[in-house]
Amino acid sequence: MVNVDVKGCASFIEPAKYDAYVNKALDAFDVLESEKGAGNDFLGWKHLPSEVPASILADIEGICRLWKEKGVDLVIAIGIGGSYLGAKCVIEALSHNFAKQLSHKDAPEVVFAGNNLSEEYLAELMDLAAERNVACIVISKSGTTTEPAVAFRIVKQFIEERYGKADAARRIVAITDAKKGALKTLSTQEGYKTFVVPDNVGGRFSVLTPVGLMPIAAAGLDIKALLKGAEKAEKALAVKSAQNPAVVYAAMRNLLFAEYGKSTEILVNYNPKLTFVAEWWKQLYGESEGKDGTGIYPASVNNTADLHSMGQFIQQGTRIMFETVLHVEKAQRSVVIGPDQQNLDQLNFLAGKHVEHCNHMAELGTRLAHIDGGVPQMAVSIETLDAEHLGALLYFFEFACGVSAYTLGVNPFNQPGVEAYKKNMFALLEKPGYEEATQALRARL
Repeated sequence: MVNVDVKGCASFIEPAKYDAYVNKALDAFDVLESEKGAGNDFLGWKHLPSEVPASILADIEGICRLWKEKGVDLVIAIGIGGSYLGAKCVIEALSHNFAKQLSHKDAPEVVFAGNNLSEEYLAELMDLAAERNVACIVISKSGTTTEPAVAFRIVKQFIEERYGKADAARRIVAITDAKKGALKTLSTQEGYKTFVVPDNVGGRFSVLTPVGLMPIAAAGLDIKALLKGAEKAEKALAVKSAQNPAVVYAAMRNLLFAEYGKSTEILVNYNPKLTFVAEWWKQLYGESEGKDGTGIYPASVNNTADLHSMGQFIQQGTRIMFETVLHVEKAQRSVVIGPDQQNLDQLNFLAGKHVEHCNHMAELGTRLAHIDGGVPQMAVSIETLDAEHLGALLYFFEFACGVSAYTLGVNPFNQPGVEAYKKNMFALLEKPGYEEATQALRARL
């Protein structure tokens, strides 16, 4: 269901070196499949597609029915990093581009909070909540991560004041640790329905756990089809082969980085619905590979729009990049360009053609131009942008990330660097226990 085309890299590499990196990637594949490599206690995502219990899906569907009966039309999903990006990318990819503007809505609107500390954002979120029928999904393993904890305190107070504590308990779902932590304690006290953040699944790999599935289902999307596509990818990618798409992708990106100095990978899409897939991908690869003084920097562009902004740099700027194009073979809607008698816009040569045909030609023309400009090209393709194919794409990127990071020589499943800013932030906010750090940091300001 996911294909990887590396022909656009052929003019930049030596075949013997590519073969060597395929062998490296196959060795990394063995490490991942053996489940004995660094970070092996965070491999629960590998078999999620085929092992999500039917009872969890039934519970999620039950909550969605309850909220529908209550007339809920706004669900606030609170989380940060992997606790929101996976759900956000699926909802954006599978929803109507103008769902917010359409008068007919089949499911609640899902909005996100707890991924920033902007006072204006939270104030304006509460302006929206004041006009809507609200429920909340809060996602935090500990319940004390600053950004989501601040947002949940505010949203929880709003829901309790409007609906009362008893009804609030039916409008709040917590996705948290199975046994411990502030959010688990609160959920037990208040009687919230809870789902578990699995101990063996890191946040950036959690889209196929309740972390992602609950908000996606709340938005009215088909989580069973999403899991079906991911399960197909799980089975296909488990086959060791030099043609395995995950091996091909991992081998080529590591070759371009290590041997040819291509230190930035740009994920390119030609469909605005894929914008947040790229944001999810950036966290997945940036947090998994960016450590120990190494890693490929993940960036993204949205074409054709960015061809009129970033296109100049990509075409002729610093030659440190390669591109991976997300290619969707078939559009799900049809718009044909009609003729015009005056032809003032000089577009009659396109009369009778589908807009998506023009989009594909723009994609192909850009890829060829960028090759000529010194930018190697890969393409990751799916047949169409529906739940099943998107599930396969997400699993592909997760599996390929494990293979690629092991090829690079780093632990794909830790993120020691993210704690540095938190310590400074806590000190500057004068959190109890950080008094010495507070004084030291203020002396530097």
